[in-house]
Amino acid sequence: MKTAETQRSDSVDNAAKQPKNSQYKVMMTHFVQYMPLVRELVGRDLKVKYRRSFLGYVWSVLNPLLMMIVQTIIFSYMFRTDIPNYPLYLICGNTLFTFFNESANMGLTSIIYNAPLIKKVYIPKYIFPLSRVVSSFVTMSFSLAAVVLVMLLTRSPIYWTILLFWIPLLFLLLFCCGIALTLAALTVYFRDIQHLFSVITLGWMYATPIFYPIEQLPDFAQTLMKFNPMYHYINFFRNLVMHGNIPGPNTWIACIFSSLVMLCLGLWVFRKLQRNFILYV
Repeated sequence: MKTAETQRSDSVDNAAKQPKNSQYKVMMTHFVQYMPLVRELVGRDLKVKYRRSFLGYVWSVLNPLLMMIVQTIIFSYMFRTDIPNYPLYLICGNTLFTFFNESANMGLTSIIYNAPLIKKVYIPKYIFPLSRVVSSFVTMSFSLAAVVLVMLLTRSPIYWTILLFWIPLLFLLLFCCGIALTLAALTVYFRDIQHLFSVITLGWMYATPIFYPIEQLPDFAQTLMKFNPMYHYINFFRNLVMHGNIPGPNTWIACIFSSLVMLCLGLWVFRKLQRNFILYV
């Protein structure tokens, strides 16, 4: 008689023999099938994050506001950054990058963190990093209230393009799913990644025009910035919210291309490495 582990191994082997398109269809089917579990995992993450917190979910709004105030004082007054409506400029960039940073770091340890559950029952393993990204996305959704509050306090004009704010967020969500899947799979085999990635995200943050304008960079740095996906997502969002503009085709192409490529890469890496997770977790 086959054990549960043998049955799981056989199911992975059979899936590996299927055409790629069929495998991705199976993954999508499993994701829909396990949607109640995703909701439970997201709810658990949110409860753990705000456990024994007096203000609870209010911190999702207060945290970006307090961060914006501190950074506005530092960069607007000490370094004399001449950006119109700097508080709104800053909180738009911070909100999106914080989501990326949090979802990537939470997804990174998702397989290791859920190792006891993975060893007991069969669950599609990609559910865990994706649920972490979704929980971070829910937190960011609360933080958008802080963006609206800053718009009202600074009397920023409200353009109709703000109704399209969800488009860059959708691209960023797909990009973060790809990042989380890739990091979750690699961290199972190389635990040092969780320490190395914190340094990478710090450098990534300073390499993204969150609290400074891209025009302050030299020409060669502005050219290199075009290869930074976070620059395009944040620029897309700022154009819709702050300037009432719909970005040109170059921004659309960059956002669509980077998000789909990262998602496909993440699915491919995770599918290749997940077979031996049970031996390392």
